[in-house]
Amino acid sequence: MKADNFPGKKSIALLLDPDKAKGDSLRNILKAAEKSKTDYIFAGGSLTFTSIDNLINEIRKLCSIPVILFPGNLLQLTLEADVILLLSLISGRNPELLIGNHVIAAPHLKNVREKLVSVGYILISSGKTTSVEYISQTQAIPCNKPEIAVATAMAGEMLGLQMIYLEAGSGATNPVPVNLVTAIRQNISIPLIVGGGIKNKNNVEDIFNAGANLIVLGNAVEKNPELLSEACRVRDKFRKI
Repeated sequence: MKADNFPGKKSIALLLDPDKAKGDSLRNILKAAEKSKTDYIFAGGSLTFTSIDNLINEIRKLCSIPVILFPGNLLQLTLEADVILLLSLISGRNPELLIGNHVIAAPHLKNVREKLVSVGYILISSGKTTSVEYISQTQAIPCNKPEIAVATAMAGEMLGLQMIYLEAGSGATNPVPVNLVTAIRQNISIPLIVGGGIKNKNNVEDIFNAGANLIVLGNAVEKNPELLSEACRVRDKFRKI
């Protein structure tokens, strides 16, 4: 696949952490993803100790779903993914995650520019401190301050970023509020990704209704494997509209 075709229509992605996705559990979840016609596999996480290349190689052996690199740090940098998300944490003020890591990564990525998608990554408070907040040493935008999130997303688009990713965080108590997703969708023209805290098909339907182009599912699928197929059925309903 080409990066300029990503994400396309309403889509569902499954996020896999290299430290957790192994053995039978990886085989089973990829089998379910293939069966439900999940659109993308995101590989990465806020903190990993296992080779991202090993995970991508296993995914390619077990299924034909495109792999998107979702790097949590420079140790997760690889050229093996179909698409590489160049994440800039625009909700925070940590210079390393705004531009510092990108400067280090740029020479490594210069020959795969066709795979790169620049993404404005925005953390939204979900009710508790998440791993990504702790690791990034940044504060999430309060979920009851949509005007700040909207202005941040608008700034990201004006700076030339190709997508906005609203993240409640891995294991978040609640998903990004629907009214916040709606407000951002009404103020930007680039694709909108939403992830974190999405636990059921009603959450998926509400977030698609609010204007998300792509929904990312992670921890909730581990607890409820049926969520993946339910989410894809909701996606299919939106594609017919």
